Amino acid sequence: MGADLIQPFDRKKSIVVTSAVEPAVSLIKHPSTAQFVQSVTAWVADQLQRALAERGKVSLVVSGGRTPAPIFAALAQHHLPWQQVTVLLADERWLPHDHPESNAGLVRQHLLVGPAAAATFIPYPYSGDIAADAASMDRQLGEMEDAFDIVLLGMGDDGHTASLFPCAPELAAGLAGEPARHCLAVHPTSAPHARLSMTLPRLLHSRNIALTLKGDNKLKVYEQALAGSEIPALPVRAVLFQHQVPVTVHWCS
Repeated sequence: MGADLIQPFDRKKSIVVTSAVEPAVSLIKHPSTAQFVQSVTAWVADQLQRALAERGKVSLVVSGGRTPAPIFAALAQHHLPWQQVTVLLADERWLPHDHPESNAGLVRQHLLVGPAAAATFIPYPYSGDIAADAASMDRQLGEMEDAFDIVLLGMGDDGHTASLFPCAPELAAGLAGEPARHCLAVHPTSAPHARLSMTLPRLLHSRNIALTLKGDNKLKVYEQALAGSEIPALPVRAVLFQHQVPVTVHWCS
């Protein structure tokens, strides 16, 4: 998809529902996968352009999985000064970068191509020592004092976002991010690989967050998250119920 085919984000083509959460969380229901991809891509491109105009550089934090891959592919063809864009991952499976389940591999395959290949990419390290790798990434993130411009998150059927899993022994530390922690190793019992993940405070040190959801079950989990308040049960609540950064939720069936 060329940049000239990426249409401006048109909220009139989607159903917008605002929750009672403060600050308001907007749920945008897209009528098709194509509209979902087009709208999220246009939103990200618009936010990138605004940030570049205001600050001359921009940071984009993305997540892995099947849902964002077509968004990456569309965004990659958008003509921006990509050399002024830094791309990071919200979390990563602790695997070699060439492993087929690596989020870094997904980003390199779908986002860092075409015009977007000029962007700077900061992947999580993989040395064979997960504690050392977490500490290394924690230091790198600590040196990036400015807020992220855009954070794209997903959500699992268990309510996890990034790699803040409800079953992980490290969940409390990931939610608290103390003392001044930016990244930590995570060992979810419900997932096949250990993870490295940004902490909640580091993710919320941002200007815009979009949560992308696909499928009826994800919508049910999202609605369940809004209906309750226990964050450890559904960690995505920590993003939805915070007062620090606006959140837009994009969904399609």
